Amino acid sequence: MSSASGKRVVVTGATGNVGTSVVQVLSEDPEVGSVRGLARRIPQLSPPKTEWSAVDVASEQAGLAAEFEGADAVIHLAWAFQPTHDPATTWRTNVLGSMRVFEAVAAARVPVLVHASSVGAYSPGPKDHAVDESWPTHGWPDAAYTREKAYLERALDTFERDHSDVRVVRMRPAFLFKRESASEQRRIFGGRFLPGPLARPELLPFLPDIPGLRVQALHTDDAARAYQRALHQDVRGAFNLASDPPLDARVLGELLGARPVRLPRTAVRSAVAAAWGLHLLPASPHLFDAVLRLPLMDCTRAHTELGWHPRRTATEVIQEFLQGLQRGEGAETEPLRGRKVG
Repeated sequence: MSSASGKRVVVTGATGNVGTSVVQVLSEDPEVGSVRGLARRIPQLSPPKTEWSAVDVASEQAGLAAEFEGADAVIHLAWAFQPTHDPATTWRTNVLGSMRVFEAVAAARVPVLVHASSVGAYSPGPKDHAVDESWPTHGWPDAAYTREKAYLERALDTFERDHSDVRVVRMRPAFLFKRESASEQRRIFGGRFLPGPLARPELLPFLPDIPGLRVQALHTDDAARAYQRALHQDVRGAFNLASDPPLDARVLGELLGARPVRLPRTAVRSAVAAAWGLHLLPASPHLFDAVLRLPLMDCTRAHTELGWHPRRTATEVIQEFLQGLQRGEGAETEPLRGRKVG
């Protein structure tokens, strides 16, 4: 396993929003000797100490155990958000693919598994105070994303029971943004043809103030540093990850210089449902329902046990992301490729 040259770490989903940040952080870590990034398509990126393998975790012929052989840790990030109209397809990648990863970790005798869970795994919770990692993780059943994240929490419960020799860490971050993810996230949630330049504060006549729309955000690079710390410290279990302040219409209104206008939840949901039904909007109304019910997370455990603190506030994260949207920014990987529309 690890040697004088450092730990060997395998990262699935290594070319996405989180994966690129995790690979970069690990490639600069003197305690990490090598990084193997797994992705469906080999990128043009070439960080130090990093090699790539073309692997699709959704495939039964993925050969994951061979990829994990000799690794000191596996960081599992691979995830598909689309197609939202075909939840069976995302289930095959996200749930069945993840379970293949877990099985391969056991087969290859990898001692550490760090899994990307999410705030989306949590059951509906409060918006006026934060909850810790003991809050129930049953998700919101109607949304594929939250349903799949919650299911994998149960799968990991079973995995930990059957493989107590594997140190399992579950990261539950808030919504993750960075400049380089702007084009990808515009395509995932807003659609391919939504013009990024419209994300300019001066073009907003008002800011929708929807009951329940109060969420947390985090810079992807800050999340990556939490994953890095989990590799090197003898910790187990779940860690909430988020920056302050929580984002709602008041905070965003002050940031963008826009006036919040109260809108009924049912009216907004009807508009989202109509656009999704016509295939004009990738984000489903079920995900909209889930977001309105997500609890705020208390990150005390990450602060005290990992020694982790985000370097950017949530408002700084949103400012950077909006700049990325306006400029059509991305990175040299297929998921993150930049594209400016409009």
